[in-house]
Amino acid sequence: MTGPFLSVVVPAHNGANGVLARCLEAVFASDVPRESWELIVVDDASTDETQIVAARYADLVIRLAGNPHGPAYARNRGAEASRGEVLVFVDADVLVHPDALRRFATAFASRPEVSAMFGSYDDRPDDPGVVSQYRNLLHHYVHQMNAGPAETFWSGLGAIRRQAFLDAGMFDEWHYWRPQIEDIELGRRLRRGGHELWLDPDIQGTHLKRWTLRNMMVTDFRHRGVTWMWLLLTEGTSRAPRNLNLRLTEKVCTGLVGLAGLSLIVAAVLRAAWPLALGGAALVMVTLFNLSLYLFMGRQRGPLFGLATVPLHFGYYASNVVAVFSGWLAHTVLGEPDPPAEMQALAQVGVKTWPPPPSRPKESLWNLPAADDAAPPAKGDPR
Repeated sequence: MTGPFLSVVVPAHNGANGVLARCLEAVFASDVPRESWELIVVDDASTDETQIVAARYADLVIRLAGNPHGPAYARNRGAEASRGEVLVFVDADVLVHPDALRRFATAFASRPEVSAMFGSYDDRPDDPGVVSQYRNLLHHYVHQMNAGPAETFWSGLGAIRRQAFLDAGMFDEWHYWRPQIEDIELGRRLRRGGHELWLDPDIQGTHLKRWTLRNMMVTDFRHRGVTWMWLLLTEGTSRAPRNLNLRLTEKVCTGLVGLAGLSLIVAAVLRAAWPLALGGAALVMVTLFNLSLYLFMGRQRGPLFGLATVPLHFGYYASNVVAVFSGWLAHTVLGEPDPPAEMQALAQVGVKTWPPPPSRPKESLWNLPAADDAAPPAKGDPR
């Protein structure tokens, strides 16, 4: 090799509290030769000593000035400065397992048909809180159950061939300036461009994030649910069978929880009990649909924890219900958000600026005919 095969890109904002150092130490504990990978940390306008912490480990630290630009923008800048054939994106609150980089390198070296691959959180989340345990184990469960071809991408611990990433237009930093669904949207473009994506649940990392009930609901509603619905309404639903990996059962469960909420309102208005029976039946059906998940939670942390996750999971579906309506309303009232007019003009004539103008055309690739109508159906939502 004339240069590193892997370029590990870690975006960070105010990470000097110890989390970033743990993340980078885990990368350095990888069981692959040091000369086969490089480490790029992008300090996204931190107000602490993030860049000093990063400089102890990284081959290159990119310091972004001004206000925070978001992880999509930060990852793009790291990718532009990279030298490796494969980009490995790692969130600053993830501790990669020692074999994670090796598994990525082996897979990309032996499977030239795969353009992108991502892994999973492990079943040992760092924070002991009930919400944190539930949230991370839910992610672990879904990823473990859905190994194989994927319709999306996950940037918490994901890798992509550098050329495929550049050809696809990189992360959409103009529409997603916060941690949102920028990796899902990138996965859509990659699949539409004919690239093969793969979920390997044996590639794992420990998640350090502390989840609370409040930030879980805000994330599911504001940063994911609404933006996801907005994306679907703006670009249209994919004609591919694995439509954004939204399983039919997930849609049904969201509808049933919405029905339960509606029945509660009807019961209050009519002062009748029969709507409550209908709502209760809907919740029982949701429980049966997710019984294997709740049993998994119980096996992992005990029966009481398994029971505690049931209302948390109902809350997840309830946020989906509100997000669907809110996303539809936002799209109807506001339409698609556009980059500034001057940036669109510069993009059309190919003028390079800093920051670069958006490279994704307004005409979405998802409006083109499906490239993989014969693809097998999805087994679940790898998010």
